[in-house]
Amino acid sequence: MIPGNNNEVTETRRLSAELLHRILEKGAFANISLERELSGKALASADKNLVTEIVSGTVRMHKHLDWVLDLFLPSGIMAVNPWLRTILRMSAYQIMFTDRIPAYAAINEAVSLTRQKTNKSLSRVTNGVLRNLLRQQDQIRYPEEAASYLAVYYSHPEWIVDLLLDTWGPSVTEEVLKYNNAAPRLVLRNNQLRGSREDLIKNLRGENIDCSINSRTPWGVTVNRLNMSLENTRAFEQGLFYVQNEASMLAAAILQVDPGHRVYDLCSGVGGKTTHLAEMMQNHGEIWAYELYGKKVQLLKNNYDRLGINIIKTFNQDVLLMDKDSQKADRVLLDAPCSGLGVIQRRADLRWRQTPETIRQLVSLQGDLLDKAGQLVEKGGLLLYSTCTVNEEENIGTVTKFLDQNSGYSLEGFNHLIRYFALDGVDDRNAARGTLTIIPGKYQTDGMFYALMRRKF
Repeated sequence: MIPGNNNEVTETRRLSAELLHRILEKGAFANISLERELSGKALASADKNLVTEIVSGTVRMHKHLDWVLDLFLPSGIMAVNPWLRTILRMSAYQIMFTDRIPAYAAINEAVSLTRQKTNKSLSRVTNGVLRNLLRQQDQIRYPEEAASYLAVYYSHPEWIVDLLLDTWGPSVTEEVLKYNNAAPRLVLRNNQLRGSREDLIKNLRGENIDCSINSRTPWGVTVNRLNMSLENTRAFEQGLFYVQNEASMLAAAILQVDPGHRVYDLCSGVGGKTTHLAEMMQNHGEIWAYELYGKKVQLLKNNYDRLGINIIKTFNQDVLLMDKDSQKADRVLLDAPCSGLGVIQRRADLRWRQTPETIRQLVSLQGDLLDKAGQLVEKGGLLLYSTCTVNEEENIGTVTKFLDQNSGYSLEGFNHLIRYFALDGVDDRNAARGTLTIIPGKYQTDGMFYALMRRKF
């Protein structure tokens, strides 16, 4: 018998099961569901962290979990009751991938939760499957063929594994897959308009937040341990920082903005790169930020208000509908919508939402957006194309097509602008020619792509 068997289910596991059922069975977005649910719950910080770990981990690893659970279910995981499927997945995740949760506790609560959500008969199935898994998990043998093994063991769609293998080969691919499954680091960008990085660290430590200087960029601060939500800190309220990965912080430096410049930020989102541009411009000049989605525009406004920035003008508008005679700018940033294959680590369900077909649609859109962006640059000005994917078709393929069709543009090297990022030899040479692909995890950062182009005429 499993020790301590009872009918109690903790709030953390009940909530985890309900969120997972919503995400995996109903198609809800993981990050949005977690944020919405946890923000309104009077749960201790440790309990919120546990819910986040169970939900995000189960979503991330559910291909691996399903493959294993199929070994213990005669009809397979997809043939069982949806609530039973959810509970088996989250419980198997706790048994196989967490150290701090005792297996007997996960099994006991899984049995009780199954009884509550389904019936006593299925609770016996839960008990049998999970006890067998606990006994036999060290004997599990995964597929032998390389691509199938990587897809199952690291829980990624086969097409993503194949794409990575074709691009970088097996060794780099496995490192990327490992990185995608690791816990994301929390990095802040110091707001230069509100003080130094050292001042920010002093302020955060004064609120009992363990943090340290991040060596990748001059503005980065790594949060090592949190005892409260960052949004509840005085440092946040005072606009001393913005949460942003180091790889994303490179955009403003590469684009070489100066005070007084006129800048277009197309597809600005909630303003991570937009606000960094404003800081680099010392809040002098003008930035016109275009974003299709109204909710993101409002978040952008909230962000630049909090950071004390007043040179950003927002437009809730489709970039492709901009007037062809729109005023030109010294600098244009196009942070294009993309497949997000460089930020899979941060979005638990992203790997399951993208398909080769959606990427084909994105490539067409990216080409149209880059053509529009090219029309908005002054003679002698700079255009920066960026994505958070590592798919070459969306990156160098899109840029090459644009350059072939626009002889007035040429790539411009930028490696000298980001020496602090310590690129290796290959990446440094590519950046010297005008493009850079940052492989996820290579520098312990997100994956990103940059291409800098100058308009000659």
